Amino acid sequence: MRPWSRLLLIVLLTMGSALAFWGAGSSKHDGIAAAQLPTEARQTLALIKQGGPFPYPRDGIVFNNFEKRLPPQARGYYREYTVKTPGRRDRGPRRIVAGKAAEYYYTEDHYASFRRIRE
Repeated sequence: MRPWSRLLLIVLLTMGSALAFWGAGSSKHDGIAAAQLPTEARQTLALIKQGGPFPYPRDGIVFNNFEKRLPPQARGYYREYTVKTPGRRDRGPRRIVAGKAAEYYYTEDHYASFRRIRE
């Protein structure tokens, strides 16, 4: 094997490991404009900003970021809020996670991926 091909192989393997670690296809850097959110998500965002009242008892609980899909922060930094999903009787998969520095993240697949909300 030639030296340059060894280097290329190492680079490709390293990139593949990094993508697997951070979750390929669910980039935490993808964003969404607040105006592009579903109506229910815009309503939830407005409730968060005004401090409630929230329709679900679990709204406002600590989001622990166990999957490490959001930037690392101390426990208690993130709070989660339900985004109503039409046609669902339960809370459904959609949430907004709010950070203490007034940053907001939207997930429509129950924490498998997040998009930072741009305002």
